[in-house]
Amino acid sequence: MGKKVGTGLSDGDPKRRGIIAKVLRTMLRNTNARGALLVDKGGRLLAREGASSPWDVETLTTLVAGSFAATRQMASLLGEKEYAVTFHHGNDHIQLFLVGSRSVLAVIFDNKTTQLMVRLYAEQVAAKLGEFLDRKPPGPDDSPPLRPGFP
Repeated sequence: MGKKVGTGLSDGDPKRRGIIAKVLRTMLRNTNARGALLVDKGGRLLAREGASSPWDVETLTTLVAGSFAATRQMASLLGEKEYAVTFHHGNDHIQLFLVGSRSVLAVIFDNKTTQLMVRLYAEQVAAKLGEFLDRKPPGPDDSPPLRPGFP
């Protein structure tokens, strides 16, 4: 695995960023995936965890958003509202998951794990992060709505 990088959530509460980072790290540990990117549908990096090289993260986030936009159009042409998961196969695989109404989770993995393992954990994470991100940030007296150790 390459150099570790922290969460790149560019706005919001540091406590929320920390929770998202822990959730992504737990998913990576449970799946043995190489990296995870949380990207808004406009291509802006919200968070990243895992191996950082040899990926050009800025370009990758833009392509993730574009791929999901193209997939949305394909779904529309086929009478579907949206496809919640897409998969790209190669030496490094990338699986994309819809997160809430505005984000995409990209999980990058190799043959040290399986697509099914990644999908099992990432779908759970995407659902919980979607609920978490679509809520307003908690006030000072609110406890975080998502457990850091999930799942």
